[in-house]
Amino acid sequence: MNLKQIDYFLKVVETASITKAADELYLSQPSLSHAIKELEKEMNITLFHRSSKGVTLTSEGEEFLLYARQISEQINLMNRRYKDDEAPQQIFSVAGQHFAFVVDAFVRLLKQYEDHDYQATLKELRTYEVIEDVANLKSEIGIIYRSHYNRQVINAELEKKHIHFTPLISVKPHVFIYKDHPLADYEKIALSDLDTYPKLSYDQGHHNSFYFWEEVLADFASRKTITVSDRATLFNLAIGLNGYTISSGIINADLNGSDIIARPLVSSETIEIGYITNNMHTLKPIAHIFLEILTERLEVSVGSN
Repeated sequence: MNLKQIDYFLKVVETASITKAADELYLSQPSLSHAIKELEKEMNITLFHRSSKGVTLTSEGEEFLLYARQISEQINLMNRRYKDDEAPQQIFSVAGQHFAFVVDAFVRLLKQYEDHDYQATLKELRTYEVIEDVANLKSEIGIIYRSHYNRQVINAELEKKHIHFTPLISVKPHVFIYKDHPLADYEKIALSDLDTYPKLSYDQGHHNSFYFWEEVLADFASRKTITVSDRATLFNLAIGLNGYTISSGIINADLNGSDIIARPLVSSETIEIGYITNNMHTLKPIAHIFLEILTERLEVSVGSN
């Protein structure tokens, strides 16, 4: 096996087509097909299911992809370190559910690198997409939560994809509402108090199971529900329609303003916020610095509630 075969394999995965991959690699389709078959023969595995509609990874191919991406990533890092004339860039990518505290930590991280070149990526994704991003080594770190309700399903998914969950902090559920909401003066809010108000949730796409929802107590039935795709829209609807969402209670006023407030929810549920990493990947120093900042910001935020 050589690096060119790795590149060929990754291009076929990216395009889901031998023909398209061959075009982008400036190869003939038979040449690329032969190279992939030679790789499969050498590794003694079948990488792709082939059909008239294109190719899809086999289970063996999905596992091979983890190693191939890690090899490709390391080669790119070596090239930047030793071939580029300029100083090496810091490269970091993090994915998370729609948490403002992740954005806060990301901002604080990059402020430490203002005098350096870097390539950084921050993604707010659906729950399953965060897991997939880390599984495919597109992000070094993913930020998600577990609860009593979803723990078993989330753990099974992480184990299947060779991902480890590290807890950071545990908090009780809170209701996010507009500062002038009729329930704003309540010291604590019960689920029954929310009955007449719109429940706001993040769209989870094809994996729209309660177990993957970003809102705790997702199975709580509501007479009015609104599904959104981004944090700004959710907050705007909370303000405009007196909607609510149930989350950690950790709000960053510097980033989101002071219009949204958090009130404790009467519930026995617990939210365990943590980060996920790929078992086959060793975190870079910049990732460890991010986690230190994230942990510190979480502790400060919870302590101030």
